[in-house]
Amino acid sequence: MEYFERVLSKPQRRLTTIDARELVFTKVLRVIAVLHLNRIMRLNRQTYPFTDYFKGLENSEAVRGIFGDKTEYVLRNLRVEFTALIGYMGTSDADGHIIVNARYLKSGDRVDIHLDLIHELVHVRQFMEGKELFDPNYSYVDRPTEIEAYRQAVEEARRMGLNEDRICAYLKTEWMSNEDLKRLAKALKVQCPGIYR
Repeated sequence: MEYFERVLSKPQRRLTTIDARELVFTKVLRVIAVLHLNRIMRLNRQTYPFTDYFKGLENSEAVRGIFGDKTEYVLRNLRVEFTALIGYMGTSDADGHIIVNARYLKSGDRVDIHLDLIHELVHVRQFMEGKELFDPNYSYVDRPTEIEAYRQAVEEARRMGLNEDRICAYLKTEWMSNEDLKRLAKALKVQCPGIYR
């Protein structure tokens, strides 16, 4: 069965809250990334082959759009780390592997997880191209690498038939103010009527 069909056929449960400790830890990890302390800290992390856990993504139009002819090669060589320490997903700026919160993967909304994978795979490609993933000269929603990754996720959301309200709900995170969401939505040409009040 096609990956996309599996995503849409799974029961949907929306994660609407994040544990306060997890939010604090996520912010600490962001500070570590911005200060590039993660390159110094080199924790002994266990990673696994990406394709052992995310099968069929090589057939996704969105993923093929990210990596082109190198899709199978990149996915076959990509590593994934499972953790309980970050909110959702991220990409290591040390070696380009994807970091996934195991609880989010188990109980999160399947559509959000799919869109987050698209977003993070864009960061993997950016890492491969030598781009600075966490450029401290920009705020999160203004960072060119984030805008590009969110743009790909939004294109996939539209391809999947999601409406603007659902896309806005996907874009909004706990660490993003309404003003941040407005700027991001504007950059992505997404209409989020609820944030303009």
